[in-house]
Amino acid sequence: MLEGRNWFGVGGATSADLARLRALAPDNLPEQYLDLLAFSNGGEGPLAISPYNFCLDPAKIVADAIDSENCGQADLKGFLIFGGNGGGEYLAFDTRSVAPWSIVVIDMVAGGDSAEVIAADFAAFYDRIGVEAKTT
Repeated sequence: MLEGRNWFGVGGATSADLARLRALAPDNLPEQYLDLLAFSNGGEGPLAISPYNFCLDPAKIVADAIDSENCGQADLKGFLIFGGNGGGEYLAFDTRSVAPWSIVVIDMVAGGDSAEVIAADFAAFYDRIGVEAKTT
């Protein structure tokens, strides 16, 4: 799935974990995202866009966050967090609009008001996973 890319993954998510995530998540969760979890249920690698590193959360962690409404953090309502950068920023689907949802980066301290779009949708985001940013 991420052939030829710099990705440090783990084994794929179980069908039970994926089914629970599907049941809890809003409709229109991208199949490509679910395919990524089926391939690597967590992992880390470079990201060719800011925040330049991607730590994928396992399906169970994402489902638990949805179930707890992002641990009760009201300022994160409308965001489906699926990872981070390993250094203080979340990566999330912005589910406040219609699908396909944009991908945003959110400062963990500043909260939802800091959400900044980094990719138009998951497909555009996926193309940058495991790829180093080009410097000029």
